[in-house]
This record gives sequence, structure tokens and C-alpha cells, in this order.
Amino acid sequence: MPLKIAIVGCGKIADGHIEEIQKMPEVARVVGVCDLEILMAEQVALRYGIAKFYDHFERMLEAERPDVVHITTPPQSHLSLALAAIDAGCHVYVEKPFTLDAADARKLLARAEQAGRKVTIGYSYLFDPPALDMSTLLAQGVLGDIVHVEVFYGYNLAGAFGSAILGDAGHWVHRLPGRLIHNNVDHILYRVTELLEDDRPKLTAFASVRRPNRVGDSRDQMQDELRMVIEGARTTAYGTFSSHIRPAGYFVRVCGTKNTAHVDYAKRTVTLEGGRSLPSAVGRLVPAFEQALQFAREGGKNVARFARSDFHYFSGLNRLIALFYKSITEGSPLPISYRDILRIAWMIDEIVRQINAGAASR
Repeated sequence: MPLKIAIVGCGKIADGHIEEIQKMPEVARVVGVCDLEILMAEQVALRYGIAKFYDHFERMLEAERPDVVHITTPPQSHLSLALAAIDAGCHVYVEKPFTLDAADARKLLARAEQAGRKVTIGYSYLFDPPALDMSTLLAQGVLGDIVHVEVFYGYNLAGAFGSAILGDAGHWVHRLPGRLIHNNVDHILYRVTELLEDDRPKLTAFASVRRPNRVGDSRDQMQDELRMVIEGARTTAYGTFSSHIRPAGYFVRVCGTKNTAHVDYAKRTVTLEGGRSLPSAVGRLVPAFEQALQFAREGGKNVARFARSDFHYFSGLNRLIALFYKSITEGSPLPISYRDILRIAWMIDEIVRQINAGAASR
């Protein structure tokens, strides 16, 4: 029988979850959705043909007895909802940020292990086609030993979500310990942890407010630029979060002892830097054409993905969900290890501590 899935939190990201789950009807089906605002739950149920909708989470758990609960609510409620789901016998998918701090993350995972339930987190970019191509390069040893990683994550405050945050002093993002940065820094950290062996690397972070406009309330305290340096025993990393650099891209540069790779999540390309193999001026002329050829090949791969309906925004989410369900039904490894979830939770705590201390001192 397909797994019975319930969704709690009927905001925009819930649509993506439901759409991807409904692409695998032999594996899973959504049996109920829940939101504190019943109209939100009802409209999602109507749009996606889901029979039941609720405004009370425990009532949905009792009535539907789902195998898996997807938590797509603001992070302030993640811990309590996840614990209730686990206690009801459910496996749990939690959107990022996982919890408000590392202590809550440890509590959640400990409860899951005690109950024999499985948990994962919504790091879907780890399973996008460019990330999978990078994993192949790493497994084949093309880059050699990893020396340094650079991650850039851009954010558009003029976009729909950014405008909602700036327009509402009561928005849940403003109630996070690290506000906007807290809600987005995972996207930098999970690209680093897969290449960093250390549990507790040395981490230095500073943040600032670059917006020129002020509104005279707590929104003015929301920092919108972050720079950080992570120093492990063998690998270092830089991380940049920017709300002002344009275009608002998302890319990773992985520097190894044999080669350097550039992974662009916006363009969905993976290219290698290579090196000069010919002397003098000719050696400086050829690399541009080699790069052009690589981009042409990447474009061809993307056309092929488009032809087989795998070139869409939530392709990574689809793979992550499928792998999580497979770990439940077949006992395969979890797509994201608990060690990585806890490492990232610790790093977020440290980043938030440092940027808030810096803001207080200023």
C-alpha cells in the first residue's frame, strides 16, 4: 500500500510538496492537510483533490493515522509538531530551518531514534541535477582532495517573500533568533558540510544592514548581508549571503588539488576550471573556448532533462522525498544524515550568536 502522507502548514512550499508527492502515486498519497487557518487548508485540499482538511493537528493525526508527516510551517512550531507526529507513530519530513537551535534539534532526533521513526530535513538543493553531477565528480576523484569551498547565496528582498517580510513587522522571520539570515543560511552550510570532515570547525561570521530605508520599528534590526569563514582541519570555506548583489545567484566553487569546479544552481551547470596545457599566448587563448564547449555540453544536458520532464524547480525536492520514502519502506540509508543535521544546527547557533553580538556592540 502507498504511504499515507499528511501535510501541516499550507503556505506556498506546501504546494511543492504535494505536487511532487502526487507524481509518485504508487509510493505515497496525501490523505490530509492541516493549517491553523482552516481556509488555507481548505483551498489546498480543493486545488489538489485531497479529501480531508483540518485546523487541528492532533485531530488530523488521530483521524488519518498517516505514515509520514511533512512539516511546512514556520520554524517556531517545528519541534512541537515533530514531537507530536513522532509520538503518534509517524516519520517526519521537516522544512528548514530544522529547529530554532541545536538543543531542540538534538531533542527531536533523540525522540525519533527512541521511537524508531525516521526524520529528514528539506535540503532539496542537495539533490538537484548540478549537485548530483558534483557528487559524481567527487566520487571519481576528478577534483582530488578538497582544499577550499566558496558558496554564494543571493536573496531578492524585492521579491514576493522578501516584500512580505519587509512589509510586516509581525512576520515570523522577524521572530527567529537570527531573522532573515537564520532562515537562509542553511543553503550555504549544507553545501559546506558535505565537503568538511569536522564536527566543530572554527567559524567566524559578521553581518550588517545595508538597506538605506528605515521604518522605525524592529524590522530595521534585520541584517541582510552575511560573510563567514569556516576553518576545518584540512578544508576551509567562505560563505556569502547577500540581499543586494545582482543577479541574486546561487553558486558553489569547489577547489581541489587536481581541479576546481563551479556549480551554478541558477543556470544548472557544472564546469571545471582546467588549466593551461599549451605555452605562451596560445595557452591563454584556448581555455575560453574550452569553457564555451563545457557550457554548450551543459546546455545540451539541460535540454535532455527538459525533454524527460526533469528540468523543473522542484526536481531536487522530488528526489529527496523519494529517497526518504525509500528509506522508510526499504530500510535504505536516510538521504541526509543526522550527523549533518546536528552539525549544521550547531553552526547556525554559532553564526546567530556572533552576528547578534556584533549588532549589539554596534
